[in-house]
Amino acid sequence: MEYKVFEEKEIIRANGLSMLVTIIIGFLVCTAAFVWGIVLLEAESFLPGGLIFGGSMVGYTLFSVLCAGLKIVRPNEARIFTLFGVYYGTIKTSGYFFVNPFCVSFSPVYEAAVAEAKQKAKTTLSQEKLLLSSNNVSKAVSLKKQTLDNNRQKVNDLLGNPIIVGVIVIWHVENPTQAVFSVEDYQEYLSVQTDSIIRNVARLYPYDVFCENENDDGIREKTLRGSSLEIAETMQTELQKRVESAGLAIEEVKITHLAYAEEIAAAMLQRQQATAIIAARQKIVDGAVGMVKMAIEKLGDDNIVLLDEERKAVMVSNLLVVLCGNRDAQPIINSGTIY
Repeated sequence: MEYKVFEEKEIIRANGLSMLVTIIIGFLVCTAAFVWGIVLLEAESFLPGGLIFGGSMVGYTLFSVLCAGLKIVRPNEARIFTLFGVYYGTIKTSGYFFVNPFCVSFSPVYEAAVAEAKQKAKTTLSQEKLLLSSNNVSKAVSLKKQTLDNNRQKVNDLLGNPIIVGVIVIWHVENPTQAVFSVEDYQEYLSVQTDSIIRNVARLYPYDVFCENENDDGIREKTLRGSSLEIAETMQTELQKRVESAGLAIEEVKITHLAYAEEIAAAMLQRQQATAIIAARQKIVDGAVGMVKMAIEKLGDDNIVLLDEERKAVMVSNLLVVLCGNRDAQPIINSGTIY
C-alpha cells in the first residue's frame, strides 16, 4: 500500500503584532461609533443613528472574527492548518502571525488528549482547557527531540528462550504535515512499531552462546548480550523504514534492559557459572602442564637429579595435584632415599 505524501506549503500570513494593533483600533472605532449612534438615536435622528449603530455592531462582529486569525508559533514547533477540511498550509517559523481566521489548527495528539480528558475526568469545557494546559498539550506539533521509553516486554530469542528486553528511542518529527495526516496518532504509531521491531529483531539472535563459535571468515556469532550496539543499530534502521511514511526520524535506539525471563533465569545462571568454571579449569590445567614440563626439563638439563620414567610419572602426578587442587597442598617430607 502506497501512502500519499503531503507536500508542505507555506501558509499566507501577515505580521501578528500589526494586525493586533489594527484590531484594537477597530474595536475603539466601533465603540465610538456605538456611542455616537446611541446619541443620535436619543436625538431622534433615526436614520443616521441607526446606520451608525448598525455599522458598529457589524464592526464588532468583523473584528471579533479577525481575532481568531491571531496565532502563536513557538520555537521548534509547527502548526498545520486546514480550511473547511482541506489542507491549507504549515507554519514552521516561530513568531506571532495572522492567518485566515477560518483556518483551524489541527493536531491528532491534541484531539486524542481532549477525548481522553473528556472520558476520564468528565469535566466541563473550561476545566478541560485547564487540564490540557497544565499537561502542556497544545495544537502545535513539536519538532523537538523526544524520547520514547518502551516498556519492558517478554520476547523469544533465536533459541526460543524467553527474555526481557527494554529500549528507548530518540526521535523527532521531520515532516509535521505527513505526521498529522498519514496516521491517526503518530506517537502511538511509533510505540506500536517499536514493539514490533523488538520482537522481529530479537528472534534473529541468541541471547548468548556458551562456546566461541566462529564462521569460515573467523567472525564470531552475534548475540543480544555481546553485540547489543550492533543490534540496536539494526533496530534503528528497521524502525526508520517503518515510520518514514509517518514523517518521523529515528535518531538513536538504545537497549536499556536485557535479561532472561524469571522462569529460566536461575537455570541459565547455573549454566553460565558452569561454563565459567570449565573455562577456568582449562586455563589452570594448561598452565599446570606447562609448569610440570618446564620443571622436568630444567631438572634434566642441569643434571640436578636423574629420574626414570616411573619417577617422572610420580613427579608429574604430584605436581598436577598441587597445581590443580582447590586447596593448599600439605607436603610430606621424605627423609630417606627415594628408592
